[in-house]
Amino acid sequence: MSAEDLEKYETEMELKLYREYRDVVGLFKYVIETERRFYLTNDYELNVHSAQGEVFFEVTMADAWVWDMYRPARFVRQVRVLTFKDVNVEELTKSDLELPS
Repeated sequence: MSAEDLEKYETEMELKLYREYRDVVGLFKYVIETERRFYLTNDYELNVHSAQGEVFFEVTMADAWVWDMYRPARFVRQVRVLTFKDVNVEELTKSDLELPS
């Protein structure tokens, strides 16, 4: 496989992923962003933990969709994320769901 073929494949996968996101985003209330993944969910719990002077975050989500073009199935029943990096939580509004023309 050439570098050009690989780039074309990744571009097609990203477009497919974006189209799937566009189709499902209206089903969810929250966007959760970590340093590694981007999630859509309707229910989450965020806990901040401190151990030995280090702070880390624990995020649990139920019935989520994950932005990851390498996963064969992007809908997941339960997700638990532990991270030392920031976690961004945004509540979606209807205006956020409108796509630019």
